[in-house]
Amino acid sequence: MNGGDADDRLVVARIVGGEKDFFRVLVNRHEQAVYGMGLSFFRNPEDAADFTQEVFLKAYHNLPRFEGRSRFSTWLYKIAYNAAVNTVSRRKEYHSLAEEETAAAGLTPEQALLRAAAREAVAAAVKELPERYRICVDMFFFYDRSYQEIEAVTGYPVNTIKSHVFRAKKLLREKLALYSDGGGLG
Repeated sequence: MNGGDADDRLVVARIVGGEKDFFRVLVNRHEQAVYGMGLSFFRNPEDAADFTQEVFLKAYHNLPRFEGRSRFSTWLYKIAYNAAVNTVSRRKEYHSLAEEETAAAGLTPEQALLRAAAREAVAAAVKELPERYRICVDMFFFYDRSYQEIEAVTGYPVNTIKSHVFRAKKLLREKLALYSDGGGLG
């Protein structure tokens, strides 16, 4: 099976039909994305791993409720998002994926330094956004989710999501203008 939406639906049907071992197929397909979401919310590999396990446990117990009206990944990310938001609201923390370090392989020291400064500037600017904007920006740009998928996960209407992404981009452009003018990297 190649991991498409139809394949996920077939796997779910087999699991619900009694072939419980097939759940490993879904975990293998979606574990990295759920773990990545955990990292963006908790910024700690151990917490992200615990979160991933918790999400898949919830998904397993709720599989009979998956109706196939949306993609399985959207359904799973909604479970993950709700679990993360509930945990974050108890902890009062959310970290954007824009803050995540990325490897700068093959760059000169000067390029690596400039990239690190730019990453820090973007992370700082994203961190200042209201949480509802950060979540929409993360899901749209970093998780490559459509507006409809973000709606299914967050419960925000599509027009609200579009507005949040638009406003976030405008705010980021304003905040990052300082850096392009040289005011923030001095």
